[in-house]
Amino acid sequence: MADVFVSYARADKARVAPLVAAIEAKGWSVWWDPEIIPGREFDDEIEAEINAAKAVLVVWTPTSVASRWVRGEARDAADRNVLVPVRFDKAHLPMDVRAIHTTDLDDWGEDASGARAQEFLNALGMLIARSQLSKPAKSCVAAPEIEAKRFAVCVLPFANMSGDPEQEYFSDGITEDIITDLSKVSSLGVVSRNDSFLYKGKQIEMHKLAHELKVTHVMEGSVRRAGGRLRITAQLIDGATGQHVWAERYDRDASDIFAIQDEISKAIVKALRLRLLPEEKKAIERRGTDSAEAHDLYLMARQLYITNQEADERAALAIVRMCAQATEIDPGYAQAWALMAMGQRTLRYLNVQSEDGMAAAERALVLNPDLPEAHAVKANILQAADELEAASAEAAVALELDPESYEANRAAARLNYQRQRYGDAIRLYEKAASLMEADLNSASQLISCYSAIGDAAGTRRAAEMALKRADAILARDQNNAGVVAYSALALAALGEGERAKSRMNRTLLMDPDNFNARYNFACVLSQHLKDKEAALDMLAPALGIITDAFLAYAKADPDLAILHDDPRFKAMVAAAEARLAAARSPASAPIPAAGS
Repeated sequence: MADVFVSYARADKARVAPLVAAIEAKGWSVWWDPEIIPGREFDDEIEAEINAAKAVLVVWTPTSVASRWVRGEARDAADRNVLVPVRFDKAHLPMDVRAIHTTDLDDWGEDASGARAQEFLNALGMLIARSQLSKPAKSCVAAPEIEAKRFAVCVLPFANMSGDPEQEYFSDGITEDIITDLSKVSSLGVVSRNDSFLYKGKQIEMHKLAHELKVTHVMEGSVRRAGGRLRITAQLIDGATGQHVWAERYDRDASDIFAIQDEISKAIVKALRLRLLPEEKKAIERRGTDSAEAHDLYLMARQLYITNQEADERAALAIVRMCAQATEIDPGYAQAWALMAMGQRTLRYLNVQSEDGMAAAERALVLNPDLPEAHAVKANILQAADELEAASAEAAVALELDPESYEANRAAARLNYQRQRYGDAIRLYEKAASLMEADLNSASQLISCYSAIGDAAGTRRAAEMALKRADAILARDQNNAGVVAYSALALAALGEGERAKSRMNRTLLMDPDNFNARYNFACVLSQHLKDKEAALDMLAPALGIITDAFLAYAKADPDLAILHDDPRFKAMVAAAEARLAAARSPASAPIPAAGS
């Protein structure tokens, strides 16, 4: 199967050939002009090739726009986020793909080294790299691997039937646990959490979903929890026929949650007549804790971690509080210690407390040396202490333990960003963003990475993703200053400077002392609006309270590149360094709270 599928009208073959030559010169394989007699076999090969392609280049011309085949292939590629469109003769694009950035090639002159060619070649390159990065490991299985297995399943988010929206964390947690358990079965392909949760709350045609995700079966269910009792329903559906393969209802005490999850996972394996190896059976039964109460607290904290942004003080305080309670109930709960460390790390960044999370991370690693999240947060903490080599070692261990770990990819990406290794940072941030649909920070960091290397198409794609994620959060929490800051960054990167300024001004009226918002607004003004003085004015209060954990990051941030040699910026950095040095001395006062 080829790396790139080229969709075009046969009448345009002569102008497509130079594009193909430019792609092949990059070392990528291309499927574009097969010698096959049209018919069923031709249709089958086209479907197989376009589904396997890492990227789809659609060549729009007045002729191809009129082709239902090209339009259909473009829609399919857009649905899978692998579409790279180019255009000749100012062709009028179909309505359903107009929002996707399209490169005009009327004046490209068949020059593969020119800016227009590099734009679409870079876009193809990133999709190819992303596909290679997302090859299956443990919990997430890419399409080619799924097809190699006899069965593959998508576990849809279990519906919360408790009548209380605040119980959503519990039904989501059960879904994640079942996905994790089934992923331990080597003979079964399992769709990742991120791909599964994209369908949450949507009306779904099982046959269409199975086709889109290339799975043989779909699992769905519901959870009702009330008065210490649980009612969980679950059913496994054949993706081709829509028939139920297995279904069960569990009415138990809430304390039986682990047993129910084990029974569901084993029932799926049995229904599909798969062989469960002894070590896989043990892995499914192995839990971080035997306490349902501690697990419930962890699930609440985990939901806060997933749905809130990195610099959210209230969420971080709640995470630490819940994990502290969980570890009081079960001191051996490694996952809770690691999540506590993540919350403490955030609070240290925000100057809210002096605890950096290292003690909690080390405790997690003593309990479970193979916990990737614990190695990842330890890497973050070491990075904040400017111990970059030690941080790199921890991040490498985290990724080796689980290449599909969201925390591991985030930690490694952040480290590479600070070290100005933008290619590696892009690869890792792309992975992190694909693993967690609510991850706005990684999408925003991609804007900075692509801007740093001068990739305009990549910057635009990242900005569109960040804006979409930010607006989804703002629809339910319009006064979230941190999210507004990310949305302003995305708008500025998309060339909508006035809208970005409007959001900045509104946020500062509501929360003028928000460190995260001020810092990101300074990045907007510096990198995208090129207003040095306004950026310095915005940054001054933030540098007045910045922590040593964040200062090293700010000094290397490419978004502030035009400020780094400015005397005023240097003076503010020097003042911050002097303040932090004084705070570290034995006679110093406690670290001030943010905004003081």
